[in-house]
Amino acid sequence: MKVLTKRIVSGLLAFTMAGSLAACTPKSTTEPSTSDVGTEGTTTTEAALAEALDPNQKYEIRFSWWGGDSRHEATLKAIKAFEAKYPNISVEPEYGAWDGWTEKVATQLKGGTAPDLMQVNWNWLYQFSSDGSKFADLNQFSDVISLDNYDASILEKGVVADKLQGLPLGVTGKAFFWNATTFEKAGLEVPTSFEEIISAGTTFKEKLGDDYYPLAMYEYERMILMLYYLESVYGKEWVVNNQTNYSVEEVKEGLDWINSLEDAHVLPSIAQLKGDGATILEKNNRWMDGHYAGFYEWDSAQQKLANALEEGQEFVLGAFPKDLGSNEAGLTKVNMCYAITESSKNKAAAALLLEFLTSDPEGVELIATERGMLANSAANKVLEEKGLLAGLTYEANQEVMKIANFSFDPNFENSALKDTTGVYYEVMESLSGGTDSGELAQYLVDSINDVYAANAY
Repeated sequence: MKVLTKRIVSGLLAFTMAGSLAACTPKSTTEPSTSDVGTEGTTTTEAALAEALDPNQKYEIRFSWWGGDSRHEATLKAIKAFEAKYPNISVEPEYGAWDGWTEKVATQLKGGTAPDLMQVNWNWLYQFSSDGSKFADLNQFSDVISLDNYDASILEKGVVADKLQGLPLGVTGKAFFWNATTFEKAGLEVPTSFEEIISAGTTFKEKLGDDYYPLAMYEYERMILMLYYLESVYGKEWVVNNQTNYSVEEVKEGLDWINSLEDAHVLPSIAQLKGDGATILEKNNRWMDGHYAGFYEWDSAQQKLANALEEGQEFVLGAFPKDLGSNEAGLTKVNMCYAITESSKNKAAAALLLEFLTSDPEGVELIATERGMLANSAANKVLEEKGLLAGLTYEANQEVMKIANFSFDPNFENSALKDTTGVYYEVMESLSGGTDSGELAQYLVDSINDVYAANAY
């Protein structure tokens, strides 16, 4: 396993953030405090805004995020509305797909060129700013940002190095989504158990052809599906006290189960997916035209998959298969955060944009659930009044939360593990290519423990 060892070491080095940026603290009437949180409130007052920003001064800020087309469109509309409401502030948007986004962010943060306001993955607070050097303390802007619209328990998840470095938007979970049209074409109902999913693999092959599959998943999703299996069977957290909580033998069992899905014509191989010419499913033509008929996705991200389907195909939420073991494996995490960078020269203006996106009724209505279900009580009231608490994101989140028994920790998505050059991709690609599952299980456990040891929290 020498090649594998070299790759994990290089992955760790690539995302080690050295040095720090000079802080630029804006005028504020509130002293920083990690306990400066409440339970419910309203948006900020015009008086507080006047104190935070000079209405006679022009401000230019940059705002970055990743996502699918529908998220981009909604966010761009919200930016236009914000600029209309605050004409002395102009916002330069930076957005794209997830693929390669972490590497871009790492480079920006290291070089001091990051945008003023950023949509960030939860683990970045720990990975890139464990010492508090990269992201500002949002408590400094509590006269602008309505922190009292959030429960203290969710705000605490954004506190790293005694600073509220990120504003968690909510909690997301993994759910099963299906192309009902393809299943109907095969003469099947959408599956509700893995027994039915595995049986569908045979039916798809016999009735539709060798290039039709009930599920399609790239490496990272296979890793999470393996956890769904393990936590259904064994009912314990994946990591405890910065150590893998499963034995090598148990992990091997999980990897063998993933292999069995390929063998049963449930999943196309990684080589076949790469041969399709796309690195994400929503850009894969075989997903678009219904050859791949299912996916295991975050409730906050399913819309991009639905939007990618060709006209005339029905995209539906599926039930959670419960025939693997006696435990309900609802897997959840903080979906994402907003953060203001320490390198920003216009932190107060960035804070005002953050407030507009999360608590201002106009911004809330325009964004709706494009970033998943929200932890903001005032925002949810707006969405409920507008009839926007509906659709697959809402329905999937409601179902996930009924069985939300297991949550990912901040290190689970560390770049050395999650990114396309990371351990999860490496292991799942090697597994699909025929590498011994026992060898890979040992490597996976050792690598995860190494990453957690280097990034203990």
